[in-house]
Amino acid sequence: MIILAAFVLAMATGCNNQNNKTAQVAEETEPVVEQTSGIYDITVKDIDGSDVSLASYKGKVLLIVNVASKCGLTPQYEGLEALYLKYKDQGLEILAFPCNQFLGQEPGTNEEIQSFCSLNYNVTFPLFDKVDVNGENESPLYTYLKEQAPFKGYPEGTEDFAAMLDEIHQKTGTGFDQGDAIRWNFCKFLVSKDGKNIMRFEPMVSPTELEADIQRMLEE
Repeated sequence: MIILAAFVLAMATGCNNQNNKTAQVAEETEPVVEQTSGIYDITVKDIDGSDVSLASYKGKVLLIVNVASKCGLTPQYEGLEALYLKYKDQGLEILAFPCNQFLGQEPGTNEEIQSFCSLNYNVTFPLFDKVDVNGENESPLYTYLKEQAPFKGYPEGTEDFAAMLDEIHQKTGTGFDQGDAIRWNFCKFLVSKDGKNIMRFEPMVSPTELEADIQRMLEE
């Protein structure tokens, strides 16, 4: 790079030693673009459209869930709220991200989603802006979560449910039955207090089944 730069400068009309020195200084001080190194580097938008840095949750155990209002799993809101009420004072935060990528089961506006959650399940944990969790426009948060906690298969004993989900994706051509894609609404990621340990739980895993892992992370 230095040899090539010097050659180009030497061939340029009217260049002089001062120009060379200026170019060298500019090259040496060229800023380096930082890459995302962890979950706390990510900024998301809340349900009202305001930016929220996930760095504000340092020291908290996070349960991150993609949610929907018209899904057969929507009653999981009740279990999530129960977990939040039980453990929030000990350091648990639940972050819910509405998503409409699974058979259009979250079609409403942010205001409608917020109203639905409040009226039907008395949700008090934070709701965020509607996002994509798969594909070209997926949230950077979900890109990171899937990299850190890839898909490892469906839970034992859920073969029929799993087969149904895979069949839906195959018939609709989403591709969400492949790789580390989020398979459906209410996939859950449990994040340790330092952000370094991330566990993935597939949609059919109920909130109550996460309790032991939540307790362990809160105690660490």
